[in-house]
Amino acid sequence: MPGPSTVPVDPLPRRRIGAELRPTLIGFGGAPLGDLYEELDEAKAQGAVAAALAAGINLIDTAPLYGHGLSEHRIGAALRAVPRGAVILSTKVGRWMDPRAPRADGSGYRGGLPHRAVIDYSHDGALRSLEQSLIRLGTDHVDILLIHDVDRWTHGDAVEEHFKTAMSGAYRALVRLRDEGVVKAIGVGVNEAAMCERFARAGDFDVMMLAGRYTLLEQGALETFLPLALARNIAVLLAGVFNSGILATGARPGAFYNYAPASPALLDRVSRIEAICKAHGTELAHAALAFPAAHPAVASIVLGAVTSDEIRQNVETLKKPIPQALWSDLKSAGLLPADAPTPA
Repeated sequence: MPGPSTVPVDPLPRRRIGAELRPTLIGFGGAPLGDLYEELDEAKAQGAVAAALAAGINLIDTAPLYGHGLSEHRIGAALRAVPRGAVILSTKVGRWMDPRAPRADGSGYRGGLPHRAVIDYSHDGALRSLEQSLIRLGTDHVDILLIHDVDRWTHGDAVEEHFKTAMSGAYRALVRLRDEGVVKAIGVGVNEAAMCERFARAGDFDVMMLAGRYTLLEQGALETFLPLALARNIAVLLAGVFNSGILATGARPGAFYNYAPASPALLDRVSRIEAICKAHGTELAHAALAFPAAHPAVASIVLGAVTSDEIRQNVETLKKPIPQALWSDLKSAGLLPADAPTPA
């Protein structure tokens, strides 16, 4: 399988998670490697990891959910060609895979492994999940370990019970693992800024992954969560910065927002943003990537990709300058909050 024998000089800026970890400003998201959008062959999947490393990316994020273990398997295989210390490896707990039970319908993955995901935020469930992940990844430790999907988006009204269990169970396990040096940083990975804030106030976390809630289109995390993260030295990993595609494709018919067709109101708002970007000679996707990266709480933007061209484009896009007047015009039009940080 393809894989680099050495990791090149890093061309990307690095930020900080805790005292030890220095992730690149762009990270590699492993969800597509679980056959999320299409069934990938092994060479293409592992080649995506190799391409990310060759582009200078050092943060690789995955989870047991992604292809019900397949993403972790593929990433582990690709990383055998790389010194373990050259990569910041992130995975999650909250689900473990039962190999004896057939996978339930409705997992959301086009392919993946045939194992049933068992939701379990208990202390022992978190340890079991990590043990399985270490075997799939072929390593004895991960650098970042996140409690996954304790949010209303995933669990509806059951979220309150899962939050209690996560704090009394999985959180205690993660603290112990951090104390023992099995992991370097602990946190949560969710789709809601309010849940990030609840966890931040309830425990001692190093990092939080937030999907889709701090983007060029919506800034729900700006008022309370991101200032709290700065105050408590919690590094933020942002995923879903294109809001399921609409900030990459633009306001075209059928554009998706939050995994569903965008409403007319959202299409109109994106059209207005896109027009201002165009007036300043900037692609919408470029502004959508640059804007969230400007917040000082953000340690990395985690992007899923399956081709070397996508990965190179993401890296090169982040390096391009954007006229300051673009941000001023977006704020003047009421399309960005006046106090939102923007690239210098």
